[in-house]
Amino acid sequence: MEHIVIIGNGIAGITAARHIRKLSDKKITVVSVESKYFFSRTALMYVYMGHMKFEHTQPYENHFWKKNRIELVEGYVSHVNTQEKIVQIDGAPDLNYDKLVIATGSKPNKFGWPGQDLDGVQGLYSKQDLELLEENAPNNKVCKRAVIVGGGLIGIELAEMLRTRNIPVTFLVREDSFWNGVLPKGESEMINEHIREHHIDLRLGASLKEINSDEHGKVKSVTLAESGEQIECNLVGLTAGVTPNIDFLKDSGIELGRGVKVNRFLETNVKDVFAIGDCAEQHEAIGNRRPIEAVWYTGRMMGETLAQTICDNRMEYKPGHWFNSAKFLDIEYQTYGWVFSEKRKKETEAHFHWRHPKEKICITLAFDKDSETLLGINTFGIRLRHEIFDRWLNDKRNVDYVMEHLVDANFDPEFYKNFEAQIVSKYNSDFGKSIKLKKKNLKRIFQIA
Repeated sequence: MEHIVIIGNGIAGITAARHIRKLSDKKITVVSVESKYFFSRTALMYVYMGHMKFEHTQPYENHFWKKNRIELVEGYVSHVNTQEKIVQIDGAPDLNYDKLVIATGSKPNKFGWPGQDLDGVQGLYSKQDLELLEENAPNNKVCKRAVIVGGGLIGIELAEMLRTRNIPVTFLVREDSFWNGVLPKGESEMINEHIREHHIDLRLGASLKEINSDEHGKVKSVTLAESGEQIECNLVGLTAGVTPNIDFLKDSGIELGRGVKVNRFLETNVKDVFAIGDCAEQHEAIGNRRPIEAVWYTGRMMGETLAQTICDNRMEYKPGHWFNSAKFLDIEYQTYGWVFSEKRKKETEAHFHWRHPKEKICITLAFDKDSETLLGINTFGIRLRHEIFDRWLNDKRNVDYVMEHLVDANFDPEFYKNFEAQIVSKYNSDFGKSIKLKKKNLKRIFQIA
């Protein structure tokens, strides 16, 4: 019986295991040192915030794995011998494989800051990070202040978590506005306001010089690079992005860049060895996507695609239109297609931006200046139907059509306020148009003939 060994039990590895089992009777072994059972990484913050227990983050009952004949091995993979097809594991016997799937995810970036390995310095990625946070910041008596370094999605999640326990937070963002390498100016500025309204000490244009130790080897303060100011703290959260977790592969013969190099079929340079999820790096980026995508849904899609290839239906990875969602404290964010920040915006790309005069609600549409074809949309505080925007992007609808039919895309629950009329009014004013909003039509939404 062919033996498939999967290193890593995150969303990519477990999706691959599940779909291989659906398609075949192959022997499947999943190796992980982080946790025995698969859990939802994006839900870790809610455990700390008291909204759920850790066991609630596990999508499957513990008996699921035995029932589906997926063997789980706890241990750290120290080396992969690709010539003899052996995986060496600290704390468990070696495994022989016929096909190997590397799905080891990411680890928090460290940039060589003095003091970055002190007690009280940590990232927020793994189950072990969550457990360490409970030690470092159980309350505001043990942790009188936290400093977060890095202005991305993990950073704002950690800030929200700490504030739920009334721990003062200073948030260091190197850029002059939060996440302005991703978000257009109006959206980034709105999030700046929102962070400060939640009593988080947001420092823009501020970067870390060093982390200072007390006499016991624990964090006592940080020093800022620009001003030399020292900020006393008991916790430093390093959230300046993540990097593929691939150190154990350096002598394996598998081609590495920042991640494990793969082709469109998620194959490495070594026969019968594949890589998926955060640790996989495309030789050439797919469209506007980055070569490495540390995103939950792309990991799931890679797992599903690779399962087909392993089960003799060789399939190319085609992720389709970019989409993502997140939360900035209590503002929900969605993006479909491409809406670039001013730093990455192309000369041919035009933006339309609307923001509610009082509430933290806004949208930005990106479209081609000449053809007026829709390129993408960002929304904050308005929920949209993924299928509608996927269809409009596929059909290359122009922005006038999108404005006319904007109510079709709204997915907010009943009794929520709708803002399509105000949005279309501003669009008409900005571009000298006379678009009239059509009524919502279920036949159009669900394409009923």
